[in-house]
Amino acid sequence: MLSIIAYIVPFLVIISLIVTFHELGHFSVARLFKTRIERFSVGFGKILLRRTDKQGVEWCLSALPLGGYVKFAGDENITSMMPSPEELEASRIAITEREGAEAVKDYYHFKPLWQKFLIILAGPAANFVLAIALFSLITFTVGDQISRPTILSFLPGNVGEAAGLKVGDTFVSVDGHEIRSNEDFVTLIALRAETPTRIEVERDHKLLSLTVTPKRALLSMPGRDNETIKGGVIGISVGGNVISRPVNPWQALVIGNNKTWQVLDTNLTYISRIFTGKESGNQIGGIVGMAKTTGDVTIAAAQVKAPLWQIVAGMTLTYLQLMAYISIGVGFLNLLPIPALDGGHLAFILWQGVTKKPISAEFQNAAFRIAIVLVLGLMLFAFWNDINNIGLTKFIGGLFS
Repeated sequence: MLSIIAYIVPFLVIISLIVTFHELGHFSVARLFKTRIERFSVGFGKILLRRTDKQGVEWCLSALPLGGYVKFAGDENITSMMPSPEELEASRIAITEREGAEAVKDYYHFKPLWQKFLIILAGPAANFVLAIALFSLITFTVGDQISRPTILSFLPGNVGEAAGLKVGDTFVSVDGHEIRSNEDFVTLIALRAETPTRIEVERDHKLLSLTVTPKRALLSMPGRDNETIKGGVIGISVGGNVISRPVNPWQALVIGNNKTWQVLDTNLTYISRIFTGKESGNQIGGIVGMAKTTGDVTIAAAQVKAPLWQIVAGMTLTYLQLMAYISIGVGFLNLLPIPALDGGHLAFILWQGVTKKPISAEFQNAAFRIAIVLVLGLMLFAFWNDINNIGLTKFIGGLFS
């Protein structure tokens, strides 16, 4: 029972905070443009708690904590699709009769296109801002830590020696990306399986440029030996001393910004390799994978033999880092041009801005149905990857073999 709580509760708290921040992005920009808002809900489904503020906004906590939403006044469509000209005109007349002509401009669907664009964009943007803030806070707390990996030895079947690498070489960059930690190195190499990759190493105080082609193999993931994720490896053992230096708030902000865009670049690189046929997409994860990672962190931290304050501090920093990674994923996912997501609404607004014509209701309905299929398909694909990567499919298969 305690294990189930360790996996579920921290994940629900983290994802709820991320989604709340996302929705606050929409909310804050909408309020900046004096848009009338009916409800701000954390979660979906049955409303458990509610409070109405002086501006008439109903703040709610709902039963299903895997999402949230901002409901604009007059927006009766749960998909927030653009109403037809006839629906807009009927809504304008109703608002005018009820509140007067001046009130029309306070409703979302009657805002200028550029304001609607910024209101929608503010959600994903808030996710990136949250990630930058969290990475900056972590850096300011623990300092700027640099540990460039140095080759300690070569493993059997390695591809590094043939490329000209030697024991004692220190990695400086991979494919133009600076290496600041073992994690950076492993991630960049893993994303370049079977692809000739330029690397820079420091040897005898000189900078050398070499080309290596990582082979595809099982990735070694500490604490996650039962997973079956494959990626690029070059067959070496690395180590290196961690150099930590204190930073001021501005330096921490710069490092946090760079870290955020580095993670985003990693996601874009992986997605592009899927579309070019270089990756199968088996590393795309979903809720199960995120919950497992959160639970693993919780259980590992609980098993550490240290004073309670050190355990709590270490767990908190790890949770904040995990939250930053998930927030980037949520922001990236919402920018995809799929009608059910923010990116789809942005695409419709851009189209209307270019053509000067609203999207027809028939097209929106068709696009929304296709989007639901795509989103459900992506969720099922991610779910399959999650249970396969944690070895659950192999375990179930063994029960019947």
